[in-house]
Amino acid sequence: MATAFSSWFNRNQNKQVAVIGLGRFGTSVARTFYQVGYEVLAVDADEDRVNCASSNNIATQIVQLDATDPIALKQAGIEAFGLVVIAIGNYFAESVLATLNVKGLGCHRIIAKAVSTIHGEVLSKVGADQVVYPEAEMGRTLALRLTATGLLESLELDTEHSIVEMVAPHSLADKPLQELNLRARYGVSVLAIQHDSQFNVNPLPSDTIQDGDVVVLIGANRDLDKLAQMAAPNEAIA
Repeated sequence: MATAFSSWFNRNQNKQVAVIGLGRFGTSVARTFYQVGYEVLAVDADEDRVNCASSNNIATQIVQLDATDPIALKQAGIEAFGLVVIAIGNYFAESVLATLNVKGLGCHRIIAKAVSTIHGEVLSKVGADQVVYPEAEMGRTLALRLTATGLLESLELDTEHSIVEMVAPHSLADKPLQELNLRARYGVSVLAIQHDSQFNVNPLPSDTIQDGDVVVLIGANRDLDKLAQMAAPNEAIA
């Protein structure tokens, strides 16, 4: 989920983000952008949510409006924002209409929350540039943490690919990456190796993973899940 937004921290030069929907997901997105210095417009149709957001100082501007009304969105100046996050995924019709309206106003980039595959397909067809499934991502991360004790973090890129951070199993220790050949054997690539507090980003084939190091991997979920299961402490990777 976070990765869906991360590239915009550098690419969105006007540093303006609009978030539509102030449930837990929308509030978290708005607060995160706001805390790193973005101008954030946060909107919701519910007065209580707007009041709660206002009292918690999560955005530059917080407005109560109905995102299914294109006139209200235009009056709020939504088209000026480089990135718009539609965070009202739990309400199918409202999220679809909001996405359609935002697209119609010419917004450059739209990321929409969905709660099902069908919902996501509809959002893509009406204008969402990217669809995220935060509940599915959270559920998958929790399940992996419970079943693979070496896993530290999981970040979903889309419904089929993720970046994961895990403690390297003992069987990987003291072997160069070219010998481990994780890409050929497991379909995953090593993005970084953390030894103590030092990060080795984009490591060389000759670099070695030491016992207790943390590795950051990217790949298909099915391959990462398999490796996470095998990477629990004291389990060997064959």
